[in-house]
Amino acid sequence: MEFLDIVDDSDKVLGNAPKQEVYEKLLTHRIVHILIFNDRSEMALQLQGRHKKFCPLHWSTAVGGHVQTGESYEQAALRECKEELGKRVEPIFAFKDVFRAEQGIKKFLVTFTADYNGPFNPNKKEVEKAEFFSLEKIREMIESGEKFHPELLFLLKKHYGMNKISDS
Repeated sequence: MEFLDIVDDSDKVLGNAPKQEVYEKLLTHRIVHILIFNDRSEMALQLQGRHKKFCPLHWSTAVGGHVQTGESYEQAALRECKEELGKRVEPIFAFKDVFRAEQGIKKFLVTFTADYNGPFNPNKKEVEKAEFFSLEKIREMIESGEKFHPELLFLLKKHYGMNKISDS
């Protein structure tokens, strides 16, 4: 069973609870993402696995997941990268944001960036595939109706000038 830290509005740990309880009670918690770029400034995206509970077969950040109880944001990012892509990258802190999901749950999103040209070795239980795309191609994919994870859309709008795109 996965346990997550519950945090206050200042991101201070108040306690922990099983992941299911965190979502049932809409408790504030922590999420990490790694945006991976290659030497052509293309961003890697993962197509989430078809058996994921939330947003299956949606494009998402190259790496993303929950910060488990007792982990730092960086530790969680490194763990998730190894679990999802079978690789280790050197994450560099980029952003810390507050994200409010449709369900009303509040999350602290800490996003890292990393430089890596591939290849990836995706965990087929979690990730269908991982590919690099130009930011313009990502914009086209969103506008053509491809499915994107809401946290990725949030990051693209806030930090990559895609504020004219609508949620998919």
